[in-house]
Amino acid sequence: MCGICGIALADRTTKPDAALLERMVARMYHRGPDDRGFHVVPGIALGHARLRIIDLEGGHQPIFNETGEIVLVFNGEVYNFMELRAELESRGHRFATRTDSEVIVHLYEDLGEQCLERLRGMFAFALYDGRTRRLFAARDRLGKKPFYYAVRPDGLVFASELKALLLHPEVARELNPLALDDYLTLQYVPAPRTIFRGVEKLAAAHALVYENGHARTWRYWQPSHFPKRRISAEDAGREALDRIDDAVRCRLVSDVPLGCFLSGGTDSSIVVAMMRRHVSGSLRTFSIGFRELGFDELPYARTVARHYETEHEEFVVEMDAVGILPRLVWHYDEPFADSSALSTFLLSELTRRHVTVALNGDGGDESFAGYQRYADCGFAIFNTWRRIPRAVRRWLIGPPVGLARAALPRLGRFELLDYVNRASLLGDDERYSEAMRFFRQDQKRRLYRPELSAAIESAGQGDPMARSLRRMAELGQRAHRLDRMAFADLNGYLPDCLNVKVDRATMAHSLEGRSPFLDHHVVEFAARLPAELRLLDGVPKGLLRKCAAPLFPPGHLDRPKRGFTLPVREWFRDGLYRRGCELLLSRRLAERNLFDQDYIRLLFDQHRRRTQNHHYRLWALLCFELWCRTFLDGDGSGPISV
Repeated sequence: MCGICGIALADRTTKPDAALLERMVARMYHRGPDDRGFHVVPGIALGHARLRIIDLEGGHQPIFNETGEIVLVFNGEVYNFMELRAELESRGHRFATRTDSEVIVHLYEDLGEQCLERLRGMFAFALYDGRTRRLFAARDRLGKKPFYYAVRPDGLVFASELKALLLHPEVARELNPLALDDYLTLQYVPAPRTIFRGVEKLAAAHALVYENGHARTWRYWQPSHFPKRRISAEDAGREALDRIDDAVRCRLVSDVPLGCFLSGGTDSSIVVAMMRRHVSGSLRTFSIGFRELGFDELPYARTVARHYETEHEEFVVEMDAVGILPRLVWHYDEPFADSSALSTFLLSELTRRHVTVALNGDGGDESFAGYQRYADCGFAIFNTWRRIPRAVRRWLIGPPVGLARAALPRLGRFELLDYVNRASLLGDDERYSEAMRFFRQDQKRRLYRPELSAAIESAGQGDPMARSLRRMAELGQRAHRLDRMAFADLNGYLPDCLNVKVDRATMAHSLEGRSPFLDHHVVEFAARLPAELRLLDGVPKGLLRKCAAPLFPPGHLDRPKRGFTLPVREWFRDGLYRRGCELLLSRRLAERNLFDQDYIRLLFDQHRRRTQNHHYRLWALLCFELWCRTFLDGDGSGPISV
């Protein structure tokens, strides 16, 4: 795991600014504290900050082919590098290191851009071909590693983190109103947009070529959902565990200490079980708990640790959200409002004291239908409401609820009733998309100042959830609704939210995270399973729970999914209420001319009165204001003090 950056100039006779490149690498020190490397020649500059994982002494980057004409900077891991190396050596290629990154250089020599099809791993890389003077870059299939870039009139600049890219004098810090609208709808900014105009993210499973002053991108992978496998539940479960086991096995290659995050849930428990098959000695596992009653899953993690005799570390913390948030905001670069990032951030910080690599259970929910919303096709209340005759629900859209909303705005209950009622009238795909919203369209209309609304409307934004609906439509109506929901998440929520959360939280502490469930062989296998198997007996992750049950003490997997949840709802009724009001009702926020503070005051009021739960929305606004103070008001050189 590392940080990469570079500058490719349209004028191939000019040398890029070497001092600027050094500053960009230094800004990502946390991603690679062990080594730095640079390559600066006319037309191209490549920089690398290295976290040593494999070939500790010989893996210095940038890395070259035998002739020095092809040069690479690489972030990530290629898990099948030993097989690829043997194949390449048999064809006459000579290797100068034992590192996994070198196989990409030689594979590119043989296959060009098609080399991506042979890579099994997580990665973002940039390769410069001096023979053709073209820059070739790519991200892994599930978007585990980041790649930001900006195309300027004089060239292209890229980096693993946005804060490094912002050091370039031609990259302006101009807020993108469409990205802000995306963020408040989804909790994150989806690729290819970023929060700044003129800067983009290379999307998951995409590649980029820059040559002759122009950039083009394309998608190189998408899992196939058809034809569906004809397979029994027993055989499907057996094959699922075999594939997960293989994904775990190949992720155990490391020249530094290695362990596993263990929440005690289905996915991380399975990963630990598979690790124990291949690790006969000490196996390190790490869990985090919180002093707040009801938000502690440590007993479940402890059960797995005892069962598989791991060397288990438990971290019990008292959360100081206000104290940690500025650090989190700086590391995440863009506004990011998944509150579980706090848990992952703290767990990564504590885990790094013991190991340099940590496996995790991320990705199992999208492939094996682990979310309750897959079973409910949105929120369960939508289905409960659908029991009311449709004619009655359509009648409620009219004056009765509308008049009540207007007469009693502070209560909020009629607003919520109207939302649930309208959502119950939608089709499956639209209903699921509604469940993925955080700020609804009507709420954003009340939140946005006229100038922000006009900027969004003039750009033709429309509804941000339309992208999700288009993704679902790609599979067609013959696809089961579960396939369409999971496909939308696999192409949006997973790479742009969950993988961002884990990458930034782990790399903030120079910890490499590895996700066996995100192995593309596992994802492709699950995609072709019939929906009734993935959601066996209508139970989220039913197939995995059934086939993995014998691996654990009785009843261990028979409980709802929790994950690294936090009591943010209660924080905004207690200690975070005062600090949140100070920040969100401040003059500084008012001067940004983005949001209506009277509406923010109403959100606080309704939340404290318990007439509506607004903690997701308040958290998103709080994170955004801290982001503004870090990257717009400040220079982004480090976390601010609050």
